[in-house]
Amino acid sequence: MWFDKVIQVFKIRDLRSKILFVLGMFAVFRLLANIPVPGVNIQRIQEFFGANQFFGLLNLFTGGALDNVSIVMLGLGPYITAIIIFQILTLIFPQLEKMYREEGDKGRQRFNQYCRIATVPLAALQGYGMMMFLKSQQVVTFFSPLVLISSILSITCGSVFLMWIGELISEKGIGNGVSLLIFAGIVADIPNNIRQIIISYQPDQIFSYIFFFIIAIVIIAGVVLVNEARRNIPVSYAKRVRGTKMYGGVSTYLPLNVNPAGVIPIIFAISIMLLPGMIGSFLGGAGGTLGNIANSINALFQNPWVYGILYFILVFLFTFFYTAVTFNPENIASNLQKMGGFIPGIRPGKATADYLKYVVNRVLVIGATFLSLIAIMPSIVQGITGVHQFQFLIGGTAILIIVSVVLETMRQINAQLEMREYETF
Repeated sequence: MWFDKVIQVFKIRDLRSKILFVLGMFAVFRLLANIPVPGVNIQRIQEFFGANQFFGLLNLFTGGALDNVSIVMLGLGPYITAIIIFQILTLIFPQLEKMYREEGDKGRQRFNQYCRIATVPLAALQGYGMMMFLKSQQVVTFFSPLVLISSILSITCGSVFLMWIGELISEKGIGNGVSLLIFAGIVADIPNNIRQIIISYQPDQIFSYIFFFIIAIVIIAGVVLVNEARRNIPVSYAKRVRGTKMYGGVSTYLPLNVNPAGVIPIIFAISIMLLPGMIGSFLGGAGGTLGNIANSINALFQNPWVYGILYFILVFLFTFFYTAVTFNPENIASNLQKMGGFIPGIRPGKATADYLKYVVNRVLVIGATFLSLIAIMPSIVQGITGVHQFQFLIGGTAILIIVSVVLETMRQINAQLEMREYETF
């Protein structure tokens, strides 16, 4: 049945063009991911990223662009950071919140334009910080300030170009361009991971490998289940008479995702977790009291128990924080009241908003716990099985992104097919 649907998709000229356009943009992204900046030490790169857990996780999001030290080594990180910063600023500046929430498409376009502008200085700043950090680790060497400046300009332009590609995909392709590019980066690294599995295969660990794959299947099934889970709140609409016709009087529901924040809390937590380690690495060779403190910080964050517990807590807290930023019960209650809708047994207005807050907070406990467990699942499974080669199979963040993007893209393709079926009647 799925094969027939694939054939049907490629028979439709418009849909086929969109899919081929997205695949073409993926090819451009992969080409850029293999163009390195000047002065790269290949041997030192492999040693550094193989031993550093934090940067190994970041490299997963860029599809190998980071450990290639390519011109798109930052991926879409600066753009995502700009969006997160401006969404947080909506809590501080009422005018920004009004533009984001109430001014419709025009307000969203202005908001997105601000995010694009902020991406440029953020990319330059992150590019400079990353290059100086990699230089301190002897991953890259600079021959002159001019080489450093050209590298930073290349990295900044690479991030802005990826942002542009992502928006082109959203406009002319299928699905969200940013999500699809992150998805492409993760999937592109799978062949390399499979090669590492084949190279490092050890026959005496066969039972650990089988147990590992069983756990991986269970994790994938759990991610799909929770990602699709909804808490439906019943909503009724009052009957209204206009002229000789009666409107309303129907019952529907308001769907609330069990995991409304997606992977954004994990990205937040990774940023916070990276900061102490990077500062410690910068100051580790300073010597004296400062150097001892920096080395102690590095040792603390290398402890898997400390890393796992802090990571779990941060993801849990950021899930509540990000949902509070993006989910506005007052607006939902106000819109329901304007359209004549109400939740049975709950008064319209403030009582409805309070009820929505109560339900969301209860659902978020499940969603935040799930997301936190997914984030630390690779460490748990590797600790149980003793196998370290299959992180891409149980890397919960990667699986969450892959599942979300695949399901959303399938929904959009099905919607396109159904729309064309209706047009044939």
